[in-house]
Amino acid sequence: MLPDSKVDNLIAFDRKHLWHPYTSMTDPLPVFPVSSASGVRIRLCDGRELVDGMASWWAAIHGYSHPRLVRVIRDQAGIMSHVMFGGLTHEPAVELGRRLVALTPAGLERVFFCDSGSVAVEVAMKMALQYFHATGQQEKHRFLTIRSGYHGDTFHAMSVCDPVSGMHHIYSGVLPEYAFAPRPECTFDQAWDDRDIHALRELIENRHREFCALILEPVVQGAGGMRFYHPEYLKQARLLCDEFDILLIADEIATGFGRSGRMFGCNHAGISPDIMCVGKALTGGVMSLAAVLASDRVGRGLSSGSPGVFMHGPTFMGNPLACRVAAESIDLLIDSGWEKLVSRLAQGLKKGLSPCAAIEQVNDVRVLGGIGVVELSQPVDMVRIQQRFVDHGVWVRPFGKLVYLMPPYIIDDEDLAFLTAAVVDVVREEVSA
Repeated sequence: MLPDSKVDNLIAFDRKHLWHPYTSMTDPLPVFPVSSASGVRIRLCDGRELVDGMASWWAAIHGYSHPRLVRVIRDQAGIMSHVMFGGLTHEPAVELGRRLVALTPAGLERVFFCDSGSVAVEVAMKMALQYFHATGQQEKHRFLTIRSGYHGDTFHAMSVCDPVSGMHHIYSGVLPEYAFAPRPECTFDQAWDDRDIHALRELIENRHREFCALILEPVVQGAGGMRFYHPEYLKQARLLCDEFDILLIADEIATGFGRSGRMFGCNHAGISPDIMCVGKALTGGVMSLAAVLASDRVGRGLSSGSPGVFMHGPTFMGNPLACRVAAESIDLLIDSGWEKLVSRLAQGLKKGLSPCAAIEQVNDVRVLGGIGVVELSQPVDMVRIQQRFVDHGVWVRPFGKLVYLMPPYIIDDEDLAFLTAAVVDVVREEVSA
């Protein structure tokens, strides 16, 4: 616990100089100084403890300061924290690659390491473009996606985020303009209606000669609306891509490593994409690292024509420290019996959030795997609701109309009940304010 004067100085400097995500510099949102974090608890500098409902933007699936992850970081830092990946290789990268090839859907055999989720999407899109360029089909240079999607904040990633309901509409006219099919309307638990795929099929039938890839988030649309759509849509999209020679890019950055109840979102539909992006939980939320996996077809095709090499090479590509902790995080996930953990998490979220369905101005309450969503009819007041959650002893970060939870998998039943009860109470307070 820091002295009040030191905390005040910290906040003052932060407010004047540090730019936080999605925050104004002239009128920034309040921040809460953190002194430490372990397990599912975030400890503030004023001594308060918050039960974490966000897993640090969905990444800290094992909670904070897990001893296995801390140990391998310390060990690897003493051996080699970084070495360039150009012309060199090392055991942590090879071992992580082995795990990813074994764990991901069949056929994804080429692994490209990069720095973050948004960059992974950029890499995947560049792969698709370069593949068709190298194979003599330069006319296939445009992308197709679906409404309500979100793929990151870098430039080409923004171009395939929903341009209307997303966060990037002010960049219209600057970003490339790609094709958007209507979002899937059949939800995860509904009976499949084949009409849901008709609009996507029509777009592909009419314009397939220009499309290099369809990019989407499998089954769960994350920051674009926290929507859970029917796995059959994904299966039909795979068939359309096969029929019309379009690559399928699966953005599994949010859904990967068990969050939806399956290891990857694609597993719900039993399909393999041509290119897959993973990040967030890849390192257990300890360090920034992402990877793009591609089929052998993509790897060989891309390399078959000029310039013969993939034109991308991050400075910290294959960072040994990040690769080592990512490999350990995957081992820890498998050793933990994650299926039972996520199933228990789903049951607790359903039970704990169900009272929200009776609250006025709540449109929907939905749960899939380790994701719980309360959708309101009106956007929340971020300053007010954030303070209320902290006052209730939890860390929950809503956006727009959505109050949602993605806790660490290790959360116990007592803490989960405390967390969901806080959401019910705060939502009641919010709608009555």
